[in-house]
Amino acid sequence: MNYDMLLLRFGEFMLKGKNRARFEKTIITQVKALLKPYPGASLRKEYGRVYVDLGGESHTELIKVLKRVFGVMSISPVKVTPSELDEIVKTAVAFMDEREDEFKEGTTFKVNVRRVWKEFPNSSHEMNHLVGSPILRKFQQLSVDVRQPDIELRVEIRDQGTYIFNETIPAVGGFPLGTNGKAMVLLSGGIDSPVAAWSSMRRGLEVECVHFYSYPFTSERAKEKVIDLARALADHAGKIKLHLVPFTEIQTAFTQLGQDNLIITLMRRSMLRIASKLAERERALALITGDSLGQVASQTLPSMNVIGRATDLPLLRPLVMMDKQEIITLSKQIGTYDISILPYEDCCTLFVPKSPSTNPNLRIVDKIESTMSHLSEWVDQAVEQTETITLHAGETSVVTNPTSDNGMKDDWF
Repeated sequence: MNYDMLLLRFGEFMLKGKNRARFEKTIITQVKALLKPYPGASLRKEYGRVYVDLGGESHTELIKVLKRVFGVMSISPVKVTPSELDEIVKTAVAFMDEREDEFKEGTTFKVNVRRVWKEFPNSSHEMNHLVGSPILRKFQQLSVDVRQPDIELRVEIRDQGTYIFNETIPAVGGFPLGTNGKAMVLLSGGIDSPVAAWSSMRRGLEVECVHFYSYPFTSERAKEKVIDLARALADHAGKIKLHLVPFTEIQTAFTQLGQDNLIITLMRRSMLRIASKLAERERALALITGDSLGQVASQTLPSMNVIGRATDLPLLRPLVMMDKQEIITLSKQIGTYDISILPYEDCCTLFVPKSPSTNPNLRIVDKIESTMSHLSEWVDQAVEQTETITLHAGETSVVTNPTSDNGMKDDWF
């Protein structure tokens, strides 16, 4: 079917009163940016909605793009006809004729007319019958069910035209990107942290990613894998800033302490210190991790408590109560799973001890760190040597899937 327009409905931020205008402006700016590759399409706004006039562009292609926009709750492809009785009935019957292949004996439907333009001569109730009767006469297999129909034909009569549609395609919902501030997400090469980043963006946070690499312990391929993960997130955000932090010196120092059971705890505390300094530099107000309670040794409640004490910033854990299968399912939906399972190790998974501590003692950890006289200096040096790149939606990926190892990795961030 050839549609004329897409109807975009806003999500929960419509309830936010005084902030609504700011949220609407943000989401419209994002939609306009996404429409640039589609010169025929144009955008216009009404209260609580955005309309995209297709101008000959593919509605299926644009729906794929726009349903990723944070803050858009649903999308409906729409046929537009003049607000005249004969034209409305003619277009409604033709609309249903396009869908006749879907009708089976006993298929139910209803017509739901909304007369927004009050000068239209017929009431909404009258129009339900005027539109529904010729449809029933033409399609004998249909019957009316006003409570739970298989097909609900919706007709909105407005002064500038009448909109006819029946599909409501779910979109991502949430809050427009960046309307709730900025945070830094610790991005590893695993499954969890990209999902945590996406979940945070859905709640209106602008995120920047921080990744720690330890060359030569980790390969260039591992670094490229994380760049691809950030690029996949950019497909949802428009663009993503990625900070690549050299961690070799600090990590090597920890391996020489003889405290193997605490090495993950010590590494993660230093990572939080570095990420906090980067957050201060980038004016971010929180840190985000992919922790899921009890999933690995560093994600027990005692471990998270000791690790989290290393920063004064709020530490957000969007996945903390999700199980692994829920996280995997979401990672497949957002397009990061196939990248995450590539078998390139990050700097944490290479140094996992045989018996990592699940109940570290904060006093002991503080004492160990106090013996490392150069730790603060190394943290500052890592921040200074951080490489920052910006990735944009639609860029080509770097890493391709090799033939070896299905590589299901847990996330240590």
